Amino acid sequence: MIELRTPAEIEAMRPAGRFVAETLATLRDETKVGTNLLDIDRRAHDMIRRAGATSCYIDYHPSFGASPFGKVICTSINDAVLHGLPHDYNLRDGDLVTLDFAVAVDGWVADSAISFVVGTPRDEDLALIQTTRLALDAAIAASVVGNRIGDVSYAVSQIAHADGYSINTDFGGHGVGREMHGDPHVPNDGKPGRGYPLRAGLVVALEPWFLQTTDKLVTDPDGWTLRSVDGSRGAHSEHTIAITDDGPIILTDRSFLGVD
Repeated sequence: MIELRTPAEIEAMRPAGRFVAETLATLRDETKVGTNLLDIDRRAHDMIRRAGATSCYIDYHPSFGASPFGKVICTSINDAVLHGLPHDYNLRDGDLVTLDFAVAVDGWVADSAISFVVGTPRDEDLALIQTTRLALDAAIAASVVGNRIGDVSYAVSQIAHADGYSINTDFGGHGVGREMHGDPHVPNDGKPGRGYPLRAGLVVALEPWFLQTTDKLVTDPDGWTLRSVDGSRGAHSEHTIAITDDGPIILTDRSFLGVD
């Protein structure tokens, strides 16, 4: 069921969005060559506890997960792009890191993801990350009253295709509210003018993610981490936004922190 939020409810979602933004900015600043993925998870767990927030991941057990996730943040490295389960791995120079983080504050959820490189970056990795960011910007710009889900999906796919990336539609954006995942599903490819009409009060997480040379995924033995079938790298950018009569509000915006 698709739920629309009142202006007061959207305001009540702002603390969750701000906390997610601050946490991701902090973790990105602290993540270096040599950082262990389990230390990233422990740091995020500590920040959640100090803020009195609630993790959306630790007990999460959807049909596609082998077991409850058991951690509070997704850490996807290099050819892993989604649902990366933190494990004992020290980051190496040039690793492409994706952090995906969702919590509830006072019962309201916010969800966001960032990709970045530790150490010396490859040009092709920076280009991939930039494409996901531009696609996210395009999706947000298309998220206005009067458009449809297909317009948002089409905006993402146009950016991806222009840069030569193919698109997997198994996982994409989704409704956000009292739960992390709700209706509507927002795929990263679609046809303009199709799908659910966007209305004021709709809150969604938009999340373009692309792989360099494929759109096919395989699941790690951990039952969670999704990787490219050919070993090519992936990147992922995500914001939770609220659609209003005055335009989209980015609830997980990090610009006030001086970061993108």
